Amino acid sequence: MSGTGAGVWIATADGRDMVRADAIVIVRLDGDRLTAQLRDEARQSVTLIDGTAGRRPPSDFHRRLVRAVSELDDVGGARLIRMVCDDAGWRWVTEPL
Repeated sequence: MSGTGAGVWIATADGRDMVRADAIVIVRLDGDRLTAQLRDEARQSVTLIDGTAGRRPPSDFHRRLVRAVSELDDVGGARLIRMVCDDAGWRWVTEPL
């Protein structure tokens, strides 16, 4: 995701933290947990989905995140992407910061 600008942020699983999309180099979906490895020497990872929603995300949910980030690449202003799991299913939602 290193091609994105600093204006796209992704909310972590607990919603208390945000990660700049251009800091992510790997997203990994393992069962019901989605993690993102950051571009730093410590190879720090953050949890974007922690599996507490009670339902497993779709097998392409990490690809949907990459698509959402790339679609916001040309949008002006800072944007936040966050995960939602409700009666309509799993989806990424974008909103202005």
